[in-house]
Amino acid sequence: MEREVLLDVRNLTVQFPIGRRKKFTAVDNVSFQIYKGETFALVGESGSGKTTIGRAIIRINEVTSGEIYFEGKKISGDIDKELDREITKNIQMIFQDPMASLNERAKVDYIVSEGLYNLKNYSSEEERKERVANALLDVGLLPEFASRFPHEFSGGQRQRIGIARALIMEPKFIIADEPISALDVSIRAQVLNLLLELQAKKGLTYLFIAHDLSIVRYIADRVAVIHKGKIVELAKTEELFNNPLHPYTKALLSAIPYPDPVKEKNKKILVYEPKLYRGGKEEWVEVRDNHFVLINR
Repeated sequence: MEREVLLDVRNLTVQFPIGRRKKFTAVDNVSFQIYKGETFALVGESGSGKTTIGRAIIRINEVTSGEIYFEGKKISGDIDKELDREITKNIQMIFQDPMASLNERAKVDYIVSEGLYNLKNYSSEEERKERVANALLDVGLLPEFASRFPHEFSGGQRQRIGIARALIMEPKFIIADEPISALDVSIRAQVLNLLLELQAKKGLTYLFIAHDLSIVRYIADRVAVIHKGKIVELAKTEELFNNPLHPYTKALLSAIPYPDPVKEKNKKILVYEPKLYRGGKEEWVEVRDNHFVLINR
Protein backbone atom coordinates (compact mmCIF):
# COMPACT_ATOMS: atom_id res chain seq x y z
CA MET A 1 0.00 0.00 0.00
CA GLU A 2 1.35 3.39 -1.00
CA ARG A 3 1.87 5.74 1.93
CA GLU A 4 0.62 9.33 1.95
CA VAL A 5 3.37 11.94 1.57
CA LEU A 6 2.81 14.78 4.04
CA LEU A 7 5.99 16.80 3.36
CA ASP A 8 8.00 16.81 0.15
CA VAL A 9 11.35 18.65 0.02
CA ARG A 10 12.76 18.97 -3.50
CA ASN A 11 16.30 20.14 -4.31
CA LEU A 12 16.39 22.49 -1.33
CA THR A 13 19.32 24.93 -1.16
CA VAL A 14 19.72 27.56 1.55
CA GLN A 15 22.51 30.14 1.39
CA PHE A 16 23.49 32.94 3.77
CA PRO A 17 25.43 36.06 2.68
CA ILE A 18 29.01 36.50 3.90
CA GLY A 19 30.05 40.07 3.32
CA ARG A 20 28.99 41.81 0.12
CA ARG A 21 29.56 39.21 -2.58
CA LYS A 22 30.15 35.79 -1.03
CA LYS A 23 27.51 33.33 0.14
CA PHE A 24 27.75 30.36 2.47
CA THR A 25 25.80 27.28 1.39
CA ALA A 26 24.27 25.78 4.54
CA VAL A 27 21.99 23.32 2.70
CA ASP A 28 23.00 21.97 -0.70
CA ASN A 29 20.40 20.43 -3.05
CA VAL A 30 18.60 18.32 -0.43
CA SER A 31 15.56 16.17 -1.29
CA PHE A 32 13.44 13.86 0.88
CA GLN A 33 9.82 12.96 1.66
CA ILE A 34 8.12 12.48 5.02
CA TYR A 35 5.11 10.17 5.21
CA LYS A 36 2.03 10.89 7.30
CA GLY A 37 2.27 9.43 10.82
CA GLU A 38 5.99 8.60 10.78
CA THR A 39 9.00 9.98 12.63
CA PHE A 40 11.67 11.02 10.15
CA ALA A 41 15.05 11.75 11.73
CA LEU A 42 17.67 14.12 10.35
CA VAL A 43 21.06 13.34 11.89
CA GLY A 44 24.41 15.06 11.65
CA GLU A 45 27.09 16.89 13.59
CA SER A 46 26.86 20.55 14.62
CA GLY A 47 26.87 22.86 11.60
CA SER A 48 25.74 20.17 9.15
CA GLY A 49 22.61 22.12 8.14
CA LYS A 50 19.92 20.01 9.80
CA THR A 51 18.40 22.85 11.85
CA THR A 52 18.54 25.13 8.79
CA ILE A 53 16.35 22.63 6.94
CA GLY A 54 13.83 22.60 9.78
CA ARG A 55 13.74 26.39 9.91
CA ALA A 56 13.32 26.56 6.12
CA ILE A 57 10.30 24.22 6.29
CA ILE A 58 8.64 26.40 8.93
CA ARG A 59 9.51 29.51 6.86
CA ILE A 60 11.95 31.08 9.31
CA ASN A 61 14.87 30.74 6.87
CA GLU A 62 14.41 31.89 3.29
CA VAL A 63 14.85 29.25 0.58
CA THR A 64 17.52 30.10 -2.02
CA SER A 65 16.35 27.48 -4.52
CA GLY A 66 14.27 24.32 -4.57
CA GLU A 67 10.72 23.75 -3.38
CA ILE A 68 8.90 22.53 -0.26
CA TYR A 69 5.42 21.00 -0.48
CA PHE A 70 3.07 20.30 2.42
CA GLU A 71 -0.01 18.19 1.65
CA GLY A 72 0.65 18.83 -2.02
CA LYS A 73 0.73 22.63 -1.66
CA LYS A 74 3.89 24.61 -2.29
CA ILE A 75 4.81 26.44 0.95
CA SER A 76 8.23 27.85 0.01
CA GLY A 77 8.68 31.31 -1.48
CA ASP A 78 5.79 33.75 -1.75
CA ILE A 79 2.45 32.35 -0.60
CA ASP A 80 -0.93 33.96 0.07
CA LYS A 81 -2.17 34.89 3.56
CA GLU A 82 -4.66 32.05 3.74
CA LEU A 83 -1.98 29.39 3.08
CA ASP A 84 0.43 31.13 5.45
CA ARG A 85 -2.23 30.94 8.17
CA GLU A 86 -2.84 27.27 7.37
CA ILE A 87 0.89 26.47 7.58
CA THR A 88 1.24 28.34 10.88
CA LYS A 89 -1.50 26.17 12.34
CA ASN A 90 -0.47 22.82 10.87
CA ILE A 91 3.33 23.01 11.22
CA GLN A 92 4.80 23.70 14.66
CA MET A 93 8.34 23.57 16.06
CA ILE A 94 9.80 22.42 19.37
CA PHE A 95 13.05 24.30 19.93
CA GLN A 96 16.32 22.98 21.29
CA ASP A 97 16.80 25.19 24.35
CA PRO A 98 13.64 25.33 26.50
CA MET A 99 15.00 28.27 28.47
CA ALA A 100 15.87 30.47 25.47
CA SER A 101 12.67 29.69 23.54
CA LEU A 102 10.28 30.74 26.34
CA ASN A 103 9.56 34.37 27.17
CA GLU A 104 10.83 34.80 30.75
CA ARG A 105 8.59 37.80 31.33
CA ALA A 106 5.40 36.03 30.32
CA LYS A 107 3.33 33.55 32.27
CA VAL A 108 2.81 30.02 30.98
CA ASP A 109 -0.81 30.87 30.12
CA TYR A 110 0.32 33.48 27.59
CA ILE A 111 3.28 31.41 26.28
CA VAL A 112 1.10 28.40 25.46
CA SER A 113 -1.58 30.68 23.97
CA GLU A 114 0.75 32.64 21.64
CA GLY A 115 -0.35 30.79 18.51
CA LEU A 116 -4.02 31.20 19.41
CA TYR A 117 -3.53 34.93 19.91
CA ASN A 118 -1.65 35.34 16.62
CA LEU A 119 -4.29 33.56 14.55
CA LYS A 120 -7.24 34.62 16.77
CA ASN A 121 -8.06 30.92 16.78
CA TYR A 122 -10.53 30.85 19.70
CA SER A 123 -14.10 32.05 20.19
CA SER A 124 -14.01 33.11 23.84
CA GLU A 125 -11.66 33.59 26.77
CA GLU A 126 -13.18 30.55 28.48
CA GLU A 127 -12.44 28.37 25.45
CA ARG A 128 -8.84 29.63 25.30
CA LYS A 129 -8.22 28.86 28.98
CA GLU A 130 -9.76 25.42 28.58
CA ARG A 131 -7.49 24.67 25.61
CA VAL A 132 -4.43 25.82 27.60
CA ALA A 133 -5.44 23.54 30.49
CA ASN A 134 -5.91 20.58 28.12
CA ALA A 135 -2.58 21.22 26.40
CA LEU A 136 -0.79 21.26 29.78
CA LEU A 137 -2.54 18.05 30.84
CA ASP A 138 -1.50 16.42 27.53
CA VAL A 139 2.17 16.98 28.42
CA GLY A 140 1.84 15.90 32.06
CA LEU A 141 1.59 19.34 33.70
CA LEU A 142 -1.11 20.64 36.03
CA PRO A 143 -3.48 23.34 34.67
CA GLU A 144 -2.67 25.59 37.65
CA PHE A 145 0.90 25.89 36.32
CA ALA A 146 -0.53 28.36 33.77
CA SER A 147 -0.22 31.19 36.30
CA ARG A 148 3.54 30.68 36.82
CA PHE A 149 6.65 31.97 35.03
CA PRO A 150 9.17 29.75 33.15
CA HIS A 151 11.98 30.26 35.69
CA GLU A 152 9.86 28.42 38.28
CA PHE A 153 10.19 25.15 36.37
CA SER A 154 12.89 22.55 35.78
CA GLY A 155 14.46 22.02 32.34
CA GLY A 156 12.22 19.04 31.60
CA GLN A 157 9.09 20.93 32.64
CA ARG A 158 10.08 23.91 30.49
CA GLN A 159 10.44 21.64 27.48
CA ARG A 160 6.99 20.22 28.21
CA ILE A 161 5.65 23.79 28.14
CA GLY A 162 7.29 24.21 24.71
CA ILE A 163 5.59 21.01 23.54
CA ALA A 164 2.23 22.24 24.91
CA ARG A 165 2.70 25.50 22.98
CA ALA A 166 3.03 23.45 19.78
CA LEU A 167 0.17 21.05 20.60
CA ILE A 168 -2.44 23.72 21.35
CA MET A 169 -2.50 24.61 17.64
CA GLU A 170 -3.56 21.01 16.85
CA PRO A 171 -0.82 20.63 14.20
CA LYS A 172 -0.37 17.78 11.77
CA PHE A 173 3.41 18.09 11.59
CA ILE A 174 5.94 18.93 14.33
CA ILE A 175 9.61 19.76 13.83
CA ALA A 176 11.48 18.69 16.96
CA ASP A 177 14.87 20.44 16.86
CA GLU A 178 17.11 18.48 19.25
CA PRO A 179 14.33 18.64 21.88
CA ILE A 180 16.24 16.69 24.53
CA SER A 181 19.89 17.74 24.01
CA ALA A 182 19.67 20.52 26.64
CA LEU A 183 18.07 18.22 29.23
CA ASP A 184 19.55 16.02 31.95
CA VAL A 185 20.02 12.36 30.99
CA SER A 186 17.38 11.25 33.52
CA ILE A 187 14.76 13.53 31.92
CA ARG A 188 15.49 12.66 28.28
CA ALA A 189 13.66 9.32 28.30
CA GLN A 190 10.56 10.97 29.80
CA VAL A 191 10.38 13.57 27.01
CA LEU A 192 11.01 10.95 24.29
CA ASN A 193 8.26 8.72 25.70
CA LEU A 194 5.95 11.73 25.87
CA LEU A 195 6.57 12.49 22.18
CA LEU A 196 5.79 8.88 21.24
CA GLU A 197 2.61 8.86 23.36
CA LEU A 198 1.39 12.10 21.79
CA GLN A 199 2.15 10.77 18.30
CA ALA A 200 0.05 7.65 18.94
CA LYS A 201 -2.77 9.64 20.58
CA LYS A 202 -3.00 12.52 18.07
CA GLY A 203 -1.66 10.96 14.86
CA LEU A 204 1.25 13.39 14.63
CA THR A 205 4.10 13.34 12.13
CA TYR A 206 7.60 14.33 13.33
CA LEU A 207 10.78 15.63 11.79
CA PHE A 208 13.19 14.76 14.59
CA ILE A 209 16.50 16.64 14.35
CA ALA A 210 19.39 15.17 16.36
CA HIS A 211 23.10 14.46 16.52
CA ASP A 212 22.79 11.38 18.76
CA LEU A 213 22.16 8.24 16.73
CA SER A 214 21.37 6.09 19.80
CA ILE A 215 18.33 8.29 20.56
CA VAL A 216 17.29 8.27 16.91
CA ARG A 217 17.24 4.47 16.89
CA TYR A 218 14.68 4.53 19.69
CA ILE A 219 12.24 7.03 18.17
CA ALA A 220 12.64 7.17 14.37
CA ASP A 221 11.08 5.12 11.56
CA ARG A 222 13.54 6.39 8.91
CA VAL A 223 16.85 8.24 9.19
CA ALA A 224 18.61 10.67 6.85
CA VAL A 225 22.29 11.38 7.61
CA ILE A 226 23.46 14.86 6.64
CA HIS A 227 27.05 16.10 6.25
CA LYS A 228 27.98 19.69 5.35
CA GLY A 229 24.57 20.48 3.89
CA LYS A 230 24.16 17.26 1.86
CA ILE A 231 22.22 14.13 2.73
CA VAL A 232 24.69 11.26 2.32
CA GLU A 233 22.48 8.31 3.32
CA LEU A 234 18.77 7.62 3.90
CA ALA A 235 17.16 4.37 5.03
CA LYS A 236 14.81 2.74 7.50
CA THR A 237 16.27 2.96 10.98
CA GLU A 238 17.23 -0.68 11.55
CA GLU A 239 18.51 -1.00 7.98
CA LEU A 240 20.78 2.00 8.51
CA PHE A 241 22.14 0.67 11.80
CA ASN A 242 22.65 -2.89 10.54
CA ASN A 243 24.00 -2.01 7.07
CA PRO A 244 25.60 1.47 7.04
CA LEU A 245 27.11 2.21 3.63
CA HIS A 246 28.48 5.75 3.58
CA PRO A 247 31.81 6.23 5.42
CA TYR A 248 30.39 9.24 7.30
CA THR A 249 27.47 7.15 8.61
CA LYS A 250 29.95 4.48 9.73
CA ALA A 251 32.00 7.13 11.53
CA LEU A 252 28.91 8.44 13.37
CA LEU A 253 27.86 4.93 14.39
CA SER A 254 31.34 4.12 15.65
CA ALA A 255 31.15 7.09 18.04
CA ILE A 256 28.02 5.86 19.86
CA PRO A 257 29.01 5.21 23.50
CA TYR A 258 28.57 1.71 24.98
CA PRO A 259 27.11 1.23 28.49
CA ASP A 260 29.71 -1.55 28.99
CA PRO A 261 33.02 0.04 30.13
CA VAL A 262 35.08 -2.82 28.64
CA LYS A 263 33.46 -2.47 25.22
CA GLU A 264 33.71 1.32 25.44
CA LYS A 265 37.43 1.11 26.17
CA ASN A 266 38.15 -1.30 23.31
CA LYS A 267 35.91 0.15 20.61
CA LYS A 268 37.47 1.59 17.47
CA ILE A 269 36.26 5.05 16.43
CA LEU A 270 36.33 5.65 12.69
CA VAL A 271 37.31 9.04 11.26
CA TYR A 272 35.65 10.31 8.11
CA GLU A 273 38.07 12.10 5.78
CA PRO A 274 36.10 13.80 2.96
CA LYS A 275 39.26 14.53 0.95
CA LEU A 276 39.58 10.81 0.19
CA TYR A 277 36.23 10.87 -1.63
CA ARG A 278 36.59 14.06 -3.69
CA GLY A 279 37.09 14.37 -7.41
CA GLY A 280 34.36 12.20 -8.90
CA LYS A 281 30.77 12.85 -9.81
CA GLU A 282 28.37 12.50 -6.88
CA GLU A 283 25.24 10.46 -7.50
CA TRP A 284 22.20 9.58 -5.34
CA VAL A 285 21.65 5.82 -5.69
CA GLU A 286 19.13 3.33 -4.27
CA VAL A 287 21.44 0.50 -3.28
CA ARG A 288 18.80 -1.63 -1.55
CA ASP A 289 15.02 -1.32 -1.22
CA ASN A 290 14.43 2.22 0.14
CA HIS A 291 18.10 2.49 1.17
CA PHE A 292 19.74 5.43 -0.60
CA VAL A 293 23.33 6.60 -0.46
CA LEU A 294 25.37 9.41 -2.04
CA ILE A 295 28.19 7.75 -3.94
CA ASN A 296 31.19 9.24 -5.68
CA ARG A 297 31.88 7.81 -9.13
